[in-house]
Amino acid sequence: MRKLAFAGLAAITAAVLTTVGVAAADPPPSSLVQTTSFGANPGALAMYSYTPTGLETGRPVVVALHGCTQSAADYYAHSGWPELADRWRFEVVFPQQSTANNSLKCFNWFSTADDTRGNGEAASVKSMVDKAVADHGSDRARVFVTGLSAGGGMTADLLAAYPDVFAAGGIDAGLPAQCATSVTEATNCQQNDQHLTPAQWASKAKAQYPGYGGPWPRVAIWQGTGDYTVYPVNGTELRDQWTAVHGVSQTPTSTQSLPGGTTLTNYADKVQLYSIAGMGHGTAVDPGTGPTQCGSTGAYFLAGICSSYYTGVFFGLDRGTGTTTTATPPPTTSTTASPGTCVSASNYAHTQAGRAHQSGGQTYANGSNQAMGLWNTFTVHALRETSPGYWVLADGQC
Repeated sequence: MRKLAFAGLAAITAAVLTTVGVAAADPPPSSLVQTTSFGANPGALAMYSYTPTGLETGRPVVVALHGCTQSAADYYAHSGWPELADRWRFEVVFPQQSTANNSLKCFNWFSTADDTRGNGEAASVKSMVDKAVADHGSDRARVFVTGLSAGGGMTADLLAAYPDVFAAGGIDAGLPAQCATSVTEATNCQQNDQHLTPAQWASKAKAQYPGYGGPWPRVAIWQGTGDYTVYPVNGTELRDQWTAVHGVSQTPTSTQSLPGGTTLTNYADKVQLYSIAGMGHGTAVDPGTGPTQCGSTGAYFLAGICSSYYTGVFFGLDRGTGTTTTATPPPTTSTTASPGTCVSASNYAHTQAGRAHQSGGQTYANGSNQAMGLWNTFTVHALRETSPGYWVLADGQC
């Protein structure tokens, strides 16, 4: 009955559900492999994945959810996640929606039959994670999820429903967890302020797994200020929801300017909000061969900054190990020192060279976000670059 309802509401959902574009007609690229049997699949989704050649055991898994009218092949081709998987060595799972489930191929982020623990599409994604872990000996402590638009809304729902599965998430032009439970509510969520307090938003998320005591997933939120499909208020509401889930203030602990007119606002290393000036609805990409570039432009893949790269850094994928420490991306102005370089300088000099940043008069190392004390010319620390743009305190080691 639900499938027929969506077919009959095609005209409504075209205006309501996120990401309207052109669906891919070509078969998936040869390196994007379908797994036809992956266990329980109550949501009737398809599983595709990309595995770097010779992937070692104990590596992370990233689940990447496409937007409406898109496919796994679209997200594979444009998002930049496969090239990052090659660079940083992890598995990427690309769930795919069908028109049988939703006439516009949207993940049903607004349906309790699909976006709650143990049910529908959410349960199917969990089965895909289990299959990837079993097939490649992946690290269950380093499983992440990200998605665009309807995929972003489902990402938020998955983080709330399965906080014991996902260590962190990246939500691109998405919506707060459990914002809507119907098509009508979905329209309202996409376009309007819901006038809920952070505590009320947190309650919606925490109610999805009663009794869960943590830890809760860290969350990176991406939002264009010119998005008139999923309005910018959703970025603010997501910030409110997940800071409150973590029990941290909605007052920023630091801010940074990044490429593409992007402002990164950090909240106690638990939540990051990336606001992209003037960008419309889509996943931000930055084609090129630079260390912070990735992806390619296409329908709802918009040039400016590679969100997948910065989200991957936030996940800690660039470091090879660990998931819970912060990963602040490098600022626009960065040092030209090669990885392994150790530099001793004042806090002021470190920030001027792009090795650190300051917030509220305090200094923090870029990448590790380790506290360095007052931002002045008198406080001196040594920093070592362990990977491009990632600096750690190295006092007494230079």
